[in-house]
Amino acid sequence: MPPHCDTRNGPVVKACRKALETGTINHALIWIPAVSEPELKAAFERTRRVRDAGGDAQSLADDWFFETAIRFHRAGEGAPNTGMKPAGLDEGPVVPKAEQAEDPTEVIQFICHTIEEDLRHRFDKAIQTRKYNPNNVKGGRAYIQAYLNFVVYAYHLYLNVKGHGTHQPQGGHRH
Repeated sequence: MPPHCDTRNGPVVKACRKALETGTINHALIWIPAVSEPELKAAFERTRRVRDAGGDAQSLADDWFFETAIRFHRAGEGAPNTGMKPAGLDEGPVVPKAEQAEDPTEVIQFICHTIEEDLRHRFDKAIQTRKYNPNNVKGGRAYIQAYLNFVVYAYHLYLNVKGHGTHQPQGGHRH
């Protein structure tokens, strides 16, 4: 996943802030797998108690709660926890489009256009290097690299589209 869910201004932290503001943990619970719910509830209650001290204690408690929720969220994605990232990281063009979409058409068209451009570029590179002199091993290797770059990339795209890629949520937690 791009820098997003684990950032200070990402949706997990926003949900945690809302939970702390309203006293309703459910805002944060939806971002984590059910198996982690008891631990996040305990962290929430502990955070609320420490926040009453105000100042640095409140800030530290909030950050600890955010980090805890992010850790559980990342575990639900099957991804390593690398801590809370700063706000404002580049999440690329597709995340905002997808989040603001009222209809999937614009996102579908954007992704399809991006994939088509990239596949055509990789294919063209393979075609350009295909006619090499058999006595030119370096040229042959350039072709094989370009060929594999196209074929393997297409294969991995297909696996990701069909849900067999590397980013598979675990524990029933899905985006």
